[in-house]
Amino acid sequence: MKILFTGGGTGGHIFPVIAVTREIKKRQTEMELSYMGPEDDFASRLFFKEGIKTYFVLSGKIRRYFNFSAFFKNIIDIFIKIPLGTIQAFLILFFTAPDVVFSKGGYGSLPTVIAAWVLRIPIFLHESDVIPGLTNKIVGKFSDKIFVSFPIKSMRYFPESKMIFTGNPVRESLLQIDPKNTKNVLNLTSTKPVILILGGSQGSTRINNLISQILPSLLKQFEIIHQSGQKDFDRLTKEFQSFIPPAMQSSYHLYALLNENEIKHALNIATCIVSRAGAGTIFEIAAFKKPSILIPLPESAQNHQVENAYAYGNTGACIVIEESNLTPNFFFEKVIGLTDYGNLEVMQKAAGNFSKLGAADTIADYLINYLK
Repeated sequence: MKILFTGGGTGGHIFPVIAVTREIKKRQTEMELSYMGPEDDFASRLFFKEGIKTYFVLSGKIRRYFNFSAFFKNIIDIFIKIPLGTIQAFLILFFTAPDVVFSKGGYGSLPTVIAAWVLRIPIFLHESDVIPGLTNKIVGKFSDKIFVSFPIKSMRYFPESKMIFTGNPVRESLLQIDPKNTKNVLNLTSTKPVILILGGSQGSTRINNLISQILPSLLKQFEIIHQSGQKDFDRLTKEFQSFIPPAMQSSYHLYALLNENEIKHALNIATCIVSRAGAGTIFEIAAFKKPSILIPLPESAQNHQVENAYAYGNTGACIVIEESNLTPNFFFEKVIGLTDYGNLEVMQKAAGNFSKLGAADTIADYLINYLK
């Protein structure tokens, strides 16, 4: 039996796929698993480690902001890249003949899904967000079933008859941790509360700049673990060495990208977490029952990060700060207020109640049973 996975290429699409493939391998060691999507070194490295064969095809975005550059990029993507990618995907699917295609969504999945639909290969979609992006709205029409992360009553677009509420797949290995190793893994040096700052797998320059402005004040009260993304890492390294007093430097831990072992220890030790509002990150935070401050990306497609953040915030598990309201002093006051231990306990309980562990198990079982 063969299952081919597809997705958009960011960590938010790749990590849940890995979680599902690991659960399938536990149940069906003879299952042939593969992945198809846009060329991406990050995805390629991760899938290589998992022993999953990858196929790369052309794909393109449909930009819904209007300027001269976006117009011509859309012309190229819609009339050249997506059609060529669909032909590539058709040929690969024709010769590899998977029994099922599982789409994690995103623009990179569209050529594969179209080709699968033409070849009458069953399609299953997982939607992480409250409001699907344009690609997933299209993919949803071709899909047999749609697994959703948020409760069905929160979802805004798909027909209820197609949806199965599973939660968002979280890698089981993240939850397998020996807390005694945490300080060594992350080189933590103090007994101060720990703040974990995440900007997504690619980092967030605006969050990075915000933290830079108040970092000395934060370090007086907290130890900081900061995932900056690769593009800002060198700049931030030079900045913090120049303006953080030497006595505080051991309390600041800057990473371009936390690997799987580091991120699980960071999530476990953090007193609170500052993050964007991608669904994958929200469900990982909830799995560890951590209070958080979510700063949704305002440019996200369909405003989905804002919708995700407020859907999660309505449970009492987090504070949502939109960028239009974000200033260094306001943010600093929110961090100080959040780390009042009465607030932490209430938010920890709410995060735990929201968390829906076992999504990868549920999806793996469904796919395997479908193929029997």
